[in-house]
Amino acid sequence: MAPETKKKGKSLPSKFIIRLGKFVWTTMWHLMMSNLAPRTKVGEYIRPESQFRNFIGTEEGNPYPPETERYNLYVGLSCPWAHRTLVVRALKGLEDAISVSVVSPSPLEGGWVMNQEEEGCRTLAELYQLAEPGYTGRCTVPVLWDKKTKAIVNNESSEIIVMLNSQLNEFAKNPTLDLYPEELREKIDGWNEKIYHSVNNGVYRCGFAQTQEAYNQACDQLFSTLDEIDVALETSRYLCGDRVTLADARLFTTLFRFDIAYYGIFKCNRRRIKDYKNLGVYLRDIYQLPGVTETCNLEAVKQDYYGNLFPLNPGGIIPSGPDMASLLEPHNRESVGKEPMLQD
Repeated sequence: MAPETKKKGKSLPSKFIIRLGKFVWTTMWHLMMSNLAPRTKVGEYIRPESQFRNFIGTEEGNPYPPETERYNLYVGLSCPWAHRTLVVRALKGLEDAISVSVVSPSPLEGGWVMNQEEEGCRTLAELYQLAEPGYTGRCTVPVLWDKKTKAIVNNESSEIIVMLNSQLNEFAKNPTLDLYPEELREKIDGWNEKIYHSVNNGVYRCGFAQTQEAYNQACDQLFSTLDEIDVALETSRYLCGDRVTLADARLFTTLFRFDIAYYGIFKCNRRRIKDYKNLGVYLRDIYQLPGVTETCNLEAVKQDYYGNLFPLNPGGIIPSGPDMASLLEPHNRESVGKEPMLQD
């Protein structure tokens, strides 16, 4: 007698499984992205404004006077906005005057976590609550913290670097270095405005876009501005001439992360920075300025962007490259923009 054969159950059609999976994942993706990145009705990323906007200064009645060892910077090594403050701190030589505490992103905690407990706080959110009980806003880096009054002076990077440039010169190793000179401020501000929207925040507008239309618009603006900068750097060593300024510090931290992270995970892949004629060597130039290299952490950047942005990289696999050794190669930009010497 022949052995009895089992009836095979009917399997779901592969098309149905694919459609169901796509529907569920897309729905969940939009939900997670809405929490990660606020958006407009057309799916364009909106960056919320910083909430603490006080200044260190000598004005009468200012509770935050210039003092050495009074202020502390809370930074995340992967964050380009926090990185700006480290770059300016290094260029000005303020390492002994302003301390630094590093925080790390934790998806499980839903925010930045102290590498070690400080001010009785384990997370950056707790530090914000210490400064302002009942605070309900975003808990972001960088944070300029006043250790004396237990207060957040400022959490807007563009304002913190202005303070670091001018308000602590008596404690700086490079007090004569002015990254925001009066005669160049209009030009610096012009570049800052353009670069912030299209490049600094532009890469996030690409990566966090939730519609094709929003992505296309952000991507077009990003590379249009990068092309414009590349042309300007043909005849100018830095953005505003032959001296480095705050405009360069603000651009640099985005460029450093571009080929590492934005090119891949944020879909900014029309061209790498190293493929540009001038932007690539300009990046090397700033990277090699005294103290700047030490502020750059390749592994932290990759770990945060690829390892912690779950909606953009669900598998959490971190790429092995790119090789950044080229940043130490000669840039040969010392003579860019200078008139050649006439020979007899």
